[in-house]
Amino acid sequence: MAKTFEPGRVSWRRALGDPVYFARKVLGIHPHPGQSAWLAGSNRPENLLATGNRWGKSYVQAIKLLHRAMFRIRPLKYDAGGRYTIVAASITQDQANIIFNTAVRIVRSNTVLSAIVKSIKRTPYPEMVFGNGAVLTARTTQNRGNYLLGNDYDLFSFDEAAFETDPEYLINDVIMMRLADRDGRLDLISTPNGKNWFYRRMLELEKDPDRGYVQFGDSRDNPYLSQCALDRRIKSLPSDRVAQNIAGQFVDNSLTIFSNADIEQALKEKTLEGRQSDHQYISGWDLARKKTYTVGMTFDVTQKPYRMVAFTRFNNRDWADVIEAIRRMQAEYKSMLVVDGTGLGDVILSELADLNPIGVIFSPRQKAELLGNLLLLHNRGEIIYNDAIQNDPGSKAWSLEQEMREVTWEDNNRYDAVMAMALAVWPKRSRILFPGAGPLPVRVTTL
Repeated sequence: MAKTFEPGRVSWRRALGDPVYFARKVLGIHPHPGQSAWLAGSNRPENLLATGNRWGKSYVQAIKLLHRAMFRIRPLKYDAGGRYTIVAASITQDQANIIFNTAVRIVRSNTVLSAIVKSIKRTPYPEMVFGNGAVLTARTTQNRGNYLLGNDYDLFSFDEAAFETDPEYLINDVIMMRLADRDGRLDLISTPNGKNWFYRRMLELEKDPDRGYVQFGDSRDNPYLSQCALDRRIKSLPSDRVAQNIAGQFVDNSLTIFSNADIEQALKEKTLEGRQSDHQYISGWDLARKKTYTVGMTFDVTQKPYRMVAFTRFNNRDWADVIEAIRRMQAEYKSMLVVDGTGLGDVILSELADLNPIGVIFSPRQKAELLGNLLLLHNRGEIIYNDAIQNDPGSKAWSLEQEMREVTWEDNNRYDAVMAMALAVWPKRSRILFPGAGPLPVRVTTL
């Protein structure tokens, strides 16, 4: 039910200058103290928020963006042009949609905002238009910010900024130029990801308070979270993961991609169950190079969470054996096929042309995006797989669980199973449609 507005109970002059008052009196939302501090303090040219998971970053940012859009907050000299645009951006469109969707839920539950929002659309990208001409949109920063070019913004909100793979170019050459027209503001929001560029930006802004506002947040600051659940997670995580994912701190040894808790969540159910005639499947294959392994995985992607239904891993086989293994899995699951097309992978793609494979070349940026998409699925609990254990000759036993725990952003050239998994779920992220009556053409993608 929409929250009602009682005339005379709100001081609109105060709501204009006090976003915490706006949240409480207009939206009927009571931010926790850390969120209130962010709403009140993040009014510099650049604002950086680094917190643990579930602190409430997306929720408080949705409140801030709605406040800015409703009052068109900026220097008055820029109002003559009429245009006022806010973008909620992130490393993927799905992630960018989180803040936008939160803002939509707030609007639809509030009689005041519902009355002043003229339209909300989802295609070709999310956009909310206000009666005062303000526009709130959601865009991805992928492909080096290509989807942002040609636009100008009054406020650029960058969610999960610490996981951006080409930050220097994106911030300096793309985003800052989108803000130049009307002296727009930049908000950088993220859980830390080691001491990377996001950490260095934080240090810069801390030294220059006229330019930047910096705030940190611990997941335990959020009184709306189950403290018992947080305590259980803290007990199960290594200390560096607690420092980063709960306390929101920048730590040195945080280059591993997937948290222990997310891996445990993904492993909690048994999944190998065989093919269902009315289900949709995708198979991903990472091909061996010298000492590495060929790994194939098939996932049931009919609905989320995506479930692993087939797995194979081997090395020291010739191309004919690799092709035969792929064909066996395809014969059983009739799946969309995604194959590592790097190097001699084009030989495999050629031999499998009748199966309409999608080839993906592992450039550094492409690998980062594949892993970033897989990370998001883990964070949201939208992927499930079984552990697999093999005794590799001359070495200790290999397990899928251990590989998932060890893979890092910087050194991922030997984590074949992780990349096979990333390939298997990538088409759902990249909106590659399942074939209908006609065949899907062979494609090789590079970035």
